[in-house]
Amino acid sequence: MTKQDAHAPETPATRFLRQHGIPFSTHLYDYEAHGGTKVSSRELNVPEHSVVKTLVMEDETAAPLIVLMHGDRKVSTKELARQTGRKRIEPCAPETANRHSGYLVGGTSPFGLRKRMPIYMERTILDLPLVYINGGRRGFLVGVRPHEIMRVLQPELVNTAS
Repeated sequence: MTKQDAHAPETPATRFLRQHGIPFSTHLYDYEAHGGTKVSSRELNVPEHSVVKTLVMEDETAAPLIVLMHGDRKVSTKELARQTGRKRIEPCAPETANRHSGYLVGGTSPFGLRKRMPIYMERTILDLPLVYINGGRRGFLVGVRPHEIMRVLQPELVNTAS
């Protein structure tokens, strides 16, 4: 399934995918600041539900964590905290998220992170045959099978979509 765009960048995420033998396709699009998954799904002509966002959050002790969520859904941080046994979870400030992940916000990938962090994935992502997730740069998504994400990242499955 590895379909390479001749101009696709080499990132820590794509190196991670290759090192772990994960088949992936590359998809470049014109990034729009604050456009989010609405723009990427429109540009790739795929359902926004199939675009998975990588969110860097932190708990009450400022410990970072990653949440993988459908592009057309929000994370109930209250429910996430309850399911993970924390008092509180909230999004990180962009500078903090950049420092933890090693990626710029808008280009955060769960693959090839700078720091090891717990990863939580919305359970219903596994219902999709293929998802599009950030490849480590703004305007660059990779297509992967959700079960490959499970295999290599071993995220804890949660039900926090709202």
